[in-house]
Amino acid sequence: MQKVAVITGASAGLGAEFARQLHGMGYALLVVARRAERLAEIDAEHWVADLSVEQEVERLAAHLESRDDVRMLVNNAGFGTQGHLAETALEPQMAMHRLHVLATVRLTRAVLPQMIRRGAGAIVNVSSVAGFARSANNVSYCATKAWTNAFSEGLWLELQRTGVTVQALCPGFTYTEFHDVMGSDRAKHPRWLWLDAGFVVRESLQNLEKLYVIPGWKYKAFLALWTKLPAWLRLRMEARR
Repeated sequence: MQKVAVITGASAGLGAEFARQLHGMGYALLVVARRAERLAEIDAEHWVADLSVEQEVERLAAHLESRDDVRMLVNNAGFGTQGHLAETALEPQMAMHRLHVLATVRLTRAVLPQMIRRGAGAIVNVSSVAGFARSANNVSYCATKAWTNAFSEGLWLELQRTGVTVQALCPGFTYTEFHDVMGSDRAKHPRWLWLDAGFVVRESLQNLEKLYVIPGWKYKAFLALWTKLPAWLRLRMEARR
């Protein structure tokens, strides 16, 4: 039976890169995104859906539960916003929580039983360095990525000795469409902080057995220090950004 990788948010950025590299590793692909025209560029089985909509998540989850060939799930679909919570439109904030949190839970639950029965499989939850920090301008994004990390840790505990692995992939600034869609100016951040999408995905796939993958030595060093700070000091420093 051919092994299948399911990739959400596969029409661009890290999702498209996961599709490219996993195809090269011999996986058949089920790629999921909102934009049908972008999915058409990928040699794969296509599933058009907006995973911030509960009914569309459930439709995909039911399909995944009906098949027995999924070897990997990459929960990659996501987006960011800018602005203080009280001053931004409500629906994008709610959609972000539905997409980053509820869709991740539902799709993970859809594929886990078959993976556990088989004694093999991998879940990659695309998180962010932002999951370890807080921002007055990105409350929902940082919160949902912190949730992704906590969810991955708990799942890792449950999956011990099952043969199924779970990973929280936590990149920093990466060259994708993410910041363009959000309307963020890349020039605000030094060029040396930016990562190549191909590098980020290779780091993930070459380290599937690791719970946390933080691509790039700069971000590894930053988080090694940042996560050791007491909360009062960390928050004071974040308030000054």
